[in-house]
Amino acid sequence: MSPNPTAFTIFGLDVHWYGIIIACALICALVLAYFIAPMRGFKKDDPFELILWLFPPAIIGARLYFLIFNGGPWGWDAFKIWDGGIAVYGAIIGGAIGAALYCIFRKRNFFSVADIAAPCVILGQGIGRIGCYFSGCCYGVTVTDPAMQFFPVSVFVHGEWHLATMFYECFADLIICAILVIILKKVKIRGIVLSGYLILYGIARAVIEGFRGESLMVGSLRVSQVLSIILIAVGVALAIFLIIKEIRDNKKPKEVLIGGKV
Repeated sequence: MSPNPTAFTIFGLDVHWYGIIIACALICALVLAYFIAPMRGFKKDDPFELILWLFPPAIIGARLYFLIFNGGPWGWDAFKIWDGGIAVYGAIIGGAIGAALYCIFRKRNFFSVADIAAPCVILGQGIGRIGCYFSGCCYGVTVTDPAMQFFPVSVFVHGEWHLATMFYECFADLIICAILVIILKKVKIRGIVLSGYLILYGIARAVIEGFRGESLMVGSLRVSQVLSIILIAVGVALAIFLIIKEIRDNKKPKEVLIGGKV
């Protein structure tokens, strides 16, 4: 039996499971941000302002990314986001732009903001992937072997069994979230959590994308796999840069205070 995307109907309006789950993902991400914000010197209520800067560009980015690589629909149909058609990578790009604007106008350190945002973003992504099941999207290739036709290996959507790639990514994202929170607590280098996010999510997405039954394509290339490889490279380069910078900073002679003055 295929999943039903509609949770309930009120006043003739269908309320979809995907929207409910995305709302839950946003709430869970904000709760996590509330508790981890002090680890980079922020107040606990700062994330509630930050989300106002991140959410609108993230939604716009998610939609534009899909429209560009899917070839439409354009015109008024481009605004019908309730009909589906958003992309995680587009949301990440749009959210990053929103975070940069927040840092510019509020005079915050971008790496500090990104270190707090990264675990929350990956948590939201993981929970959000559950909504993909109810929407019947982001599933894997067809499973023809009856021995593999069971959850969590596969799911039954559109009258066929498919690899449960939406749940693969959900599990991977939750594990990555836990790892990033541990790094945030243990490592004080600003930006290192961001680099961990780029590397770990890039690896997970590149692997899982290879099993997807539907992907945004450019010629014979899967767009998300190409972007994942780029993110891994950027994450590794950023980590190396930050570690070298930290080592150099620690080797600099410390200023000595004499009589309370430098």
